[in-house]
Amino acid sequence: MGFDRFLGNTATVTHLRESVRAGRFPHSMILAGPRGAGKYTLALMLAQAVNCLEPTESDGLPDFCGSCRNCTRIGASADLDARVAEAVEAREEMRETDKRETRIFVQTHPDVLVVPPDPPQLLIKLGQVRQAIHAAYYRPPVEAQRAFTIFTSSAFMKEAANSLLKLLEEPPEHTTLLLLTENPQELLPTIRSRAVMHRLGALPATELEALLAERRPELRSPQRALAARLAQGAVGRALALDLDAYMASRNDAMVILRTALREPDYSALFHATETYRAGADGQEKTIGLLRALGGLFEDLLVIVAGTPGLMRNLDLAGELQRLAEGLSIDWIDGAARALVQVEQGMRRNLLRSLSLDAMAVGLAAERGQ
Repeated sequence: MGFDRFLGNTATVTHLRESVRAGRFPHSMILAGPRGAGKYTLALMLAQAVNCLEPTESDGLPDFCGSCRNCTRIGASADLDARVAEAVEAREEMRETDKRETRIFVQTHPDVLVVPPDPPQLLIKLGQVRQAIHAAYYRPPVEAQRAFTIFTSSAFMKEAANSLLKLLEEPPEHTTLLLLTENPQELLPTIRSRAVMHRLGALPATELEALLAERRPELRSPQRALAARLAQGAVGRALALDLDAYMASRNDAMVILRTALREPDYSALFHATETYRAGADGQEKTIGLLRALGGLFEDLLVIVAGTPGLMRNLDLAGELQRLAEGLSIDWIDGAARALVQVEQGMRRNLLRSLSLDAMAVGLAAERGQ
């Protein structure tokens, strides 16, 4: 058990392991790459490699045993969704006065602090950054050689991002700060300039299909091809992709797209969007819909650009090519912007079904001009 479990991006992983061997691990680092590329998995592996009590070697580079006290407790944070759910449930059981002041963290090892976006807004908040600063400056590692603070998202509230600069400008000698992001441009330029950046690239679709054939034999060949394209080269996303849930989200996304680009059928639209209600379940469902719709917009873009071979939703190629007839890049750009507005509205707790309806009607109006 060690770095051999990490698939792809050999050059980046090798460079980071060389830093471990040289004892020059950076104080602050950005791991950038698509969702599911393994950023969080790699971050935990690095924390294990630096702090392993029985370090090993593989391919002539430092590795971790995976079984010592430090490795097992750091590895206990690997199922991030489950750990966050536990923290949220614990907060819900508090008194209202305490609940408002309590932020979400994951910490299965005393010297490795994981900071996820705080629900329901799914933003990293000022209280979380303040706790990270306090841990870095006033709690030196007690059981590890080096403490790690891992921010799992770049979706910071403005005040939180500004506060984080203090930690980056004067980093403690014994702490490494890891920032994980799908889009480094979401981070303030002053944050990016103070951290070493490493990127995790995408694996070819053919490699992902072969991996899926080995790891998910229940998928048929067309399903593997679709999953590999949808994963955008991200191993973790390909292996974890729930195709049934995606198809359900995509069906509703296609209703919105047909409403915008064909003769509008508002009864079908309202029937599809009325199920997108408030609450955590409704939020997850809406996120799935928006991601599916964003992927369809990107497929329309590559068709209009004359590169249909780059499409992800291969099984919808015929219909998407018909929908793209006469479509302009400006319309697709406007559609992408409308999608972002709906995402921002979710953070302000706007009515989701109404926001989706308004987006579809607005896109239809733009198409008719």
